[in-house]
Amino acid sequence: MAPRTHNLTEGPIGRNLFAFALPILAGNAAQSLNGSVNAVWVGRFLGEEALTATANANNIMFFLIGSVFGIGMAATILIAQAIGARDLGQAKRVMGTSATFFIGLSAAIAALGWWMSRHLLAAMGTPEASLHLAEDYLQVIFLAMPALYAFAFVTAALRGVGDSRTPFRFLLVAVLLDIVMNPLLIFGIGPFPELGIAGSAWATLVSQVVTLTALLAYLRHKRHMLWLGRRDAHLFRIDPTILRALIVKGVPMGLQMVLISLAMIAMMTMVNHHGTDTTAAYGAALQLWTYVQMPAMAVGAACSSMAAQNVGANRWDRVAATARAGVLMNFMLTGALIVPLIVFDRWTLALFLPQGSDALEVARHLNHISVWSFLFFGVTFVVSGVVRSTGAVVPPLLILAAALWGVRVPFATFLQPHLGVDAIWWSFPVSAVFSMLMALAYYRYGGWRRARMLPPDRHEVAVPAEVPATPPSPVADPSAEPDDEAEALQQPAR
Repeated sequence: MAPRTHNLTEGPIGRNLFAFALPILAGNAAQSLNGSVNAVWVGRFLGEEALTATANANNIMFFLIGSVFGIGMAATILIAQAIGARDLGQAKRVMGTSATFFIGLSAAIAALGWWMSRHLLAAMGTPEASLHLAEDYLQVIFLAMPALYAFAFVTAALRGVGDSRTPFRFLLVAVLLDIVMNPLLIFGIGPFPELGIAGSAWATLVSQVVTLTALLAYLRHKRHMLWLGRRDAHLFRIDPTILRALIVKGVPMGLQMVLISLAMIAMMTMVNHHGTDTTAAYGAALQLWTYVQMPAMAVGAACSSMAAQNVGANRWDRVAATARAGVLMNFMLTGALIVPLIVFDRWTLALFLPQGSDALEVARHLNHISVWSFLFFGVTFVVSGVVRSTGAVVPPLLILAAALWGVRVPFATFLQPHLGVDAIWWSFPVSAVFSMLMALAYYRYGGWRRARMLPPDRHEVAVPAEVPATPPSPVADPSAEPDDEAEALQQPAR
């Protein structure tokens, strides 16, 4: 029997959204815990120079993931729209084309990045004391990139068909493996070699390769609807129409991640100029901020998949309801995290810094100023996810570019002579409020409802020429072949 999937076009919006977002949130929490545990090993046992090295290298890693993120996101939306329209053949065509292009591109980026790692770190202004450590760490991370990309792509595709539990289970395996392998490879415990800071990166590589292999074996064993076996090998040939959609729609979404990454690198470069204590403090605060942004990222990802399925099913009333439920859920969950992280930050920040470090008070100060920005960031993330579900990808990119490069970076740059390093910290909430207001304005008045992921002759989403804010539209009752895969697509939401 084919595996069942969640039908996100039926049932209560709020309950289904929360149930779908919960495994994503748990997965984000596990990933953040993994990064925090690794930072504890590096920061407390290898020193502030090593923590600074990983903070700089991880910014580059985020940039590299962002450079291909859009292709995976475009594939996810296409798959979700096809599932909403009950078109399994289209979902498989998207899976084959995007897998070939996505993984090939990631391998090329990894090879180029390994060769350029030292130059990239030097261009960021990485402190000299940390430069060689950062290079040792980053070169191994580049080797892990194809596995990281492939795992992220497959799990995103599964969320497109309404399955967020399977990605969480395998992500948890990857996190546990990484946590266990870190001290073994850093300190050379038992039969393992002592690799120092590079051991942390090798732990990431090993855990990702093992988990990706297990996930692919699981999908094959379960005969998952997205699994492409030998008889589906022809689907790995590039479909020009799908490839064009992946590039035209994926590149702007990927550029959003690149803009965020470049802004983070720009901020890190500014912070580096204020010395090792400030850089270590910022690196410690970044560890906390990964937790604060988890609810927004989880709810935003869930909203994007749910909205895309409903776009495919022509349920525009549910698309609007998804956006409202997502914004409310973001305020509740993100706000619930910010308060305790402010109250207890003396203890939480101390986890990532050596005993008695002067950087602790710097970290507490900047955290009190900047952490609130993620409440507003969450609204932008949710609304943009809904907007992108139709194929409207350029306006969210322009809004983000204006917020980061028109507000955040200039604010931090030009006000430092007047506010000192505080200008960097205040740039976060100021730019976050700006992006939220712009995203809400576009959601209310923009033409995103008339956007398309594919040309009408391939996979049209029926939207009238003039669409009200929340246009009601019944779900069609398409005919389906009476086989297991078609039955799987008809399963009700649970």
